[in-house]
Amino acid sequence: MKLIVVVALCLVAVAWAKPASTYTDKWDNINVDEILESQRLLKAYVDCLLDRGRCTPDGKALKETLPDALEHECSKCTEKQKKSSDKVIRHLVNKRPDLWQELSGKYDPENIYQERYKNQLDAVKRQ
Repeated sequence: MKLIVVVALCLVAVAWAKPASTYTDKWDNINVDEILESQRLLKAYVDCLLDRGRCTPDGKALKETLPDALEHECSKCTEKQKKSSDKVIRHLVNKRPDLWQELSGKYDPENIYQERYKNQLDAVKRQ
């Protein structure tokens, strides 16, 4: 009986230690358009990301995931997350460059990602 308990605990430990192949899709159904169209909602998310305001559970998850997603080229993002992030970047770069600059200053102060994703950013600016 003790052996079964030990084996079960080992299996649980291995399952928890194994990295997920994608980020959770729990928030894939968030209406990104609604957030981008609402000054209040967009400001709340930006304030959360910039440590200027409280974070909703969604904002907190984004804040925790964003550095890893930038570092690993969104390799763990679901397809929905990739499409949503493209939409958000396009909106910020073209319609809210002030917010884009603030976020870039915090999450990319040395312009590492701006350089890495230069072609994609240039393409977004043309749209």
